[in-house]
Amino acid sequence: MLVREVRVHTGRRLVTDVSALVAAIVADQGDGLVNCVVPHATAGLCLMEIGSGSEDDLAVMLEQLAPRTTPWRHRHGTPGHGRDHVIPAVVAPSVVLPVIDGRLLLGTWQSLVIVDSNVDNPERRLVVAMLADGKSRGASAPEERSDAGERPGRDVP
Repeated sequence: MLVREVRVHTGRRLVTDVSALVAAIVADQGDGLVNCVVPHATAGLCLMEIGSGSEDDLAVMLEQLAPRTTPWRHRHGTPGHGRDHVIPAVVAPSVVLPVIDGRLLLGTWQSLVIVDSNVDNPERRLVVAMLADGKSRGASAPEERSDAGERPGRDVP
């Protein structure tokens, strides 16, 4: 199994595109399944269209579903931080995607994004674990683990 852990700077953005980062990790790994996980209590992963206003629509939906002004019982951190802790109940912290011939299978308008409304923590870990068919097309062996270092996700306004 191929496993990579990378750090992604989300800053103050709600949505950070990590499609290219994950695609680069699974490139040349043959066919298989890739499991992507953000192991945080206040962030999630999802597939969505970006760059068309959907990010703003997501922000509106989350605010309507879970307003920051709600008197959350979880109260440490910035005002409304309790809301951040229920986001993973709506946006799961993991996504499993097929990889075909070393290419991440996404729809035409789909991007893999981290959804993170927690401004108290601008750095996130993303763990990418691929189960491959054993027909690696690249130079790296299928069973290795390393820290790819700090690699920012693509900024999404």
